[in-house]
Amino acid sequence: MFQHLFAEMNRMLQEIAAEYPGADGARRDDLLCQYNMLHRLSDNVMDEWLAFAEKLSHFREQADVTLQPEEDPVKEEAPELAMDSFVRGQGYYRLLMYRKCIDQFNEVIARYPDSLAARLYLAISCLQENEGDTAWGHLEHMLTLIRENKLKAMIYNALGCIRASQERYVEARKLFGLSLMHDPALPEPNVNLEVCRRRGGTLQFGNQLVSLL
Repeated sequence: MFQHLFAEMNRMLQEIAAEYPGADGARRDDLLCQYNMLHRLSDNVMDEWLAFAEKLSHFREQADVTLQPEEDPVKEEAPELAMDSFVRGQGYYRLLMYRKCIDQFNEVIARYPDSLAARLYLAISCLQENEGDTAWGHLEHMLTLIRENKLKAMIYNALGCIRASQERYVEARKLFGLSLMHDPALPEPNVNLEVCRRRGGTLQFGNQLVSLL
């Protein structure tokens, strides 16, 4: 439904990013106007979606509707699972030795940078070590690799928690909205949106995401 709109917005942003560094005078002002237009459009789309998602959530609660869960994709055996570093990293994670866990899984992604499992272990461990920006990088990398809406929703929720913990509530609110966009049934984003509204409270990172480890 939104593919064509976002494709055009991405195309315009790419053109602006390519031309802006070398532009000056009137052309530079024109590119800035285009950027501001895209920014306002992005905010408007997100605001409309959040309002719609809240209505969906309200209806689901009132009507006691249960959404059909997505089928889990067939999992292929990943070669990194056989690495000693992966096995040791899992052990350190279970022992809550997050710093050593990070060291081991950094070795894994050095060889397999697109390992979803290794990135997730790293992201959760970095969060435990209060390294939000590093965790952000791993979660953001995961978003480029996955297609399942439910997992995307969990990751957007986690990214929103990182921004909310940094008191960057506007960014956090948009990320929670993206989470609901990918999975309206996920309960945590609605709770976290309320935390953003109140500028305080307990963020729900997502037990389902942690349970994947």
